[in-house]
Amino acid sequence: MALPPPDPQFVLRGTSAPVHALHFSCGGPEPDIPLLFSGSENGFIHVWNLKTHRVDTALDGHGRKSVYCVETMGGKDRLLSQGRDQRICLWDLAEGRTSVTDSVFTEHVGFCRCSLLKVAQGRWLMAMAARSVEEVQILELPSKTSVCTLKPEVGAKLGMPMCLKLWQVSCGSQPVLLAGYEDGSVVLWNVSMGKALSQLTCHQEPVMSLDFDSEKAKGISGSSEKVLSIWSLNEQQNLQVYKTHELVNAGISDITIRPDKKILATAGWDHRIRIFGWKKLKPLAVLDYHTATVHCVSFSDHSSPQHRLLAAGSKDQRISVWSIYAHT
Repeated sequence: MALPPPDPQFVLRGTSAPVHALHFSCGGPEPDIPLLFSGSENGFIHVWNLKTHRVDTALDGHGRKSVYCVETMGGKDRLLSQGRDQRICLWDLAEGRTSVTDSVFTEHVGFCRCSLLKVAQGRWLMAMAARSVEEVQILELPSKTSVCTLKPEVGAKLGMPMCLKLWQVSCGSQPVLLAGYEDGSVVLWNVSMGKALSQLTCHQEPVMSLDFDSEKAKGISGSSEKVLSIWSLNEQQNLQVYKTHELVNAGISDITIRPDKKILATAGWDHRIRIFGWKKLKPLAVLDYHTATVHCVSFSDHSSPQHRLLAAGSKDQRISVWSIYAHT
């Protein structure tokens, strides 16, 4: 008999708006306080203290337009945020500062989250949806130098990029981008050559979210339909469908594989968070707490496994935080 799913370890309230983005910063040594960054529909980024369960700082840099991506850049003092004001902001949060040090105007009207990849000490690549409908632009940060623009072939009809994931096999190897598009395709791009290596139709509907495990060369994507698509990348850099998993209810807003590659979490339009084993996609738990669409899920980067957390942000203006499968 399966155990009943647990309750959240705690719930964070006080954003006063639906929550669209979450990012943990818990990897620092003591006495660093573990933090959770959240981005809300009202344009605020809240910095949550995970010891007190309260907001330490509220950042306002997107003109009250929805914030749908937050990422730290090498520690909790440097933050990147992206909003519906078509801006990506870089923040300096060191020594209590709350200032935007730089920003990038994306000219992208959709809600495709940018993707960051650290390529050297203090140097990052950022992929973002560009002004032209089907294009993805790659910039280097903090210089904001354009690396390349990834344009599908004429007549490809991929539609808008919906989700992006930059990665590299190992430090110093060629950066690669996985992009999910409006027509349901996932495309693998070689960033340095600026060309598509492989394309795979994974869904009948737009790809809402994807994640990729570069060690196993295997990825997963979700859409507005009732199917999770699992796909792999062979040594010739070709994407292939590995298997599909039928869901009970349609609609996945976000998918994330835990950093240790043991489990993954999905954020559902059916108000539920689902946990799967990553190896065989075995369903492990359904976390039923929220009363509206779950927009985002994020695993913590705690260095010790027993402290690992999962956070979920919802349209119901709450953030649920769970301790689940922390010892597996």
